[in-house]
Amino acid sequence: MIELTRLNGNPMVLNSDLIKTAEASPDTMLTLINGEKLIVREDTAEVVERVLAYHSRLLASVAKRLPSMGEVQRVVSLTSLDVSGQLTLASAPPRNDPQSGR
Repeated sequence: MIELTRLNGNPMVLNSDLIKTAEASPDTMLTLINGEKLIVREDTAEVVERVLAYHSRLLASVAKRLPSMGEVQRVVSLTSLDVSGQLTLASAPPRNDPQSGR
């Protein structure tokens, strides 16, 4: 969520994930994904900066909750995943195949 100011001076909080486009003409007009249009006092660069700052804070919050990389690698090794490139399952045990008698 980012805080913006409507043209009349009233502050508002907007879910930044709903912004489809931001245009400067000369006021900043935000078009939301549902087609609604909002005009705000902040210029487009400020809107973009606030969206990026919000997403940065969100990602930092998520990263703090993740276990350390050593723990992640240990869990990955326990689940037999290859993390050297693409994630792939290690060879699975043979399945019971009625034709081969196994």
